[in-house]
Amino acid sequence: MPITPATATHSSSNGTAEAILLELVDEDGSTIGTAEKLTAHQPPGQLHRAFSVFLFDERGRLLLQQRALGKYHSPGVWSNTCCGHPYPGEAPFAAAARRTFEELGVSPSLLAEAGTVRYNHPDPDSGLVEQEFNHLFVGMVQSVLRPDPEEVGSTDFVSAAELAERHARDPFSAWFMTVLDAARPAIRELTGDAAGW
Repeated sequence: MPITPATATHSSSNGTAEAILLELVDEDGSTIGTAEKLTAHQPPGQLHRAFSVFLFDERGRLLLQQRALGKYHSPGVWSNTCCGHPYPGEAPFAAAARRTFEELGVSPSLLAEAGTVRYNHPDPDSGLVEQEFNHLFVGMVQSVLRPDPEEVGSTDFVSAAELAERHARDPFSAWFMTVLDAARPAIRELTGDAAGW
């Protein structure tokens, strides 16, 4: 796994870990400042920039990720292929490609912008709040996955029908349906009508 700001161990001159900063935005998505990651997710939440990736195989099946049990936020739940936060000043597209590689060990063979969605989702289990201006991306994956076990508990490719069954049965992230529904027009364009998305 490559060493990046997200995977490296940071320490400052006094030996403490450096804070991961997120980009705070206004309702239009314009940058207005920064905040430490955990602080931005404390109730009532600070609106910040995020991204969500939906990758599909050649059969039009969505790659789901089960978040690792060690994650501080929404551990063990299923969610979209990859999601996260750009660093301040980092383009959302670059962040989406970077984190997909860091978490899953693959680079998308295709990745395209699919709009944005703004939401406010409290997580009842952790007490944290997802107050996000989320940039959506859809694409294709054709490589063998090499998930980082500290980030990813499991992966699975599912059809639209299989997703409906799993969503009714298993725990999913609080934001999953919001980002999926917002990305559906681009997903249908990518996968075609026959895939059923």
